[in-house]
Amino acid sequence: MVEGDPILVAAISGRALAQSAQRGGYQVLVADFFGDQDTLQVAKDHVRFPGALVRGIEEDALFSALNALSARRHPLGIVCGSGFEDRPELLERIAKRWRLFGNDAAVVAKVKDPAALSVICREAAIPAPDFCLEKPELAADWLAKRRGGAGGGHIKPAEKAIHGRVYYQRKMPGVPISALFLADGASAIVLGFSSQWHMPTADKPYRYGGAAQPATLPAHIAALLTAAVHRLSGAAALVGLNSADFIVDDERFWLLEINPRPGATLDIFEPAQGSLLSLHMAACAGRLSPVPCYTGRARAAAIVYAESDIPSFPALNWPHWAADHPQQGIAIRAGEPLCTVYACGANAMQARVQTEERRRQVLAWATQGDHDNGASSQRE
Repeated sequence: MVEGDPILVAAISGRALAQSAQRGGYQVLVADFFGDQDTLQVAKDHVRFPGALVRGIEEDALFSALNALSARRHPLGIVCGSGFEDRPELLERIAKRWRLFGNDAAVVAKVKDPAALSVICREAAIPAPDFCLEKPELAADWLAKRRGGAGGGHIKPAEKAIHGRVYYQRKMPGVPISALFLADGASAIVLGFSSQWHMPTADKPYRYGGAAQPATLPAHIAALLTAAVHRLSGAAALVGLNSADFIVDDERFWLLEINPRPGATLDIFEPAQGSLLSLHMAACAGRLSPVPCYTGRARAAAIVYAESDIPSFPALNWPHWAADHPQQGIAIRAGEPLCTVYACGANAMQARVQTEERRRQVLAWATQGDHDNGASSQRE
């Protein structure tokens, strides 16, 4: 790679991928829904998707943005983040125009199809919850999930599900654990495990709240999950950065789903030296690099959701522990993501508690319009 080569990034939010791309020495060209201040700081160029976030990435807007970003440059290819899990046809069309650094449409469609994933798990001897396509009679024991859904906001108790692109997965006891891994289509390297939590609302009881690493796991359970990821990667022909969501209950575990793209834990696993995006692209080209060395304190990241409508977002003196900084003056509706906050600690729980304190601080600043929020005094 010649330093400074351009690379396209397309996602619901492209900030984390853009920052990792810049650390890897790329000129990053970003298309996303937010155009946050810190995204624009690292992007060589940026196009913001028009339309409502609730509708997701739309084909015409996507290709208009990518064509505009590519017009005067010759990008090496494109990395797609969140927003494509339920529309692999967009990945198929993208791959006809640009080199796709990531899982292709067929792989994404397969691992996001509950029936196909069930077959993969059965053949690879990976425990997974029962699923069905029709609402079960004993609905209280089941969850409804939207096919291709991400972020947890689409998950509901089965009895409250609305018919459509949903399937039903049996509830299992335990705690959610996610494995971030690199794959080359045949084998995999697990970068680490994180514990995750929800930030529930009345209509979104499983909305994603945040994650902390390293997860507290007995060594033999971590070894079992690692072995499952290896079998899963080969069976599904996964490439690049992916995550596998498990639920772990003492000595038992089940695979809940696969996220076949760089995901929400990218920030807390980004190494001090190097770039996860560079490792992702190398793995997509069939080169698995050694695992980055993670030393020092535990890390956590949490999503800050607006708790009420913010008609005009104020100018803030952002602290170093916040990211995804909204543009001044934009309107943010209640329930929409406002920013991301980070923390370090002696262990994952301590880091998580610190993110909760910081989440509340940001909400207070945002709603009170505190332009000089004392961020300089909030340094670790």
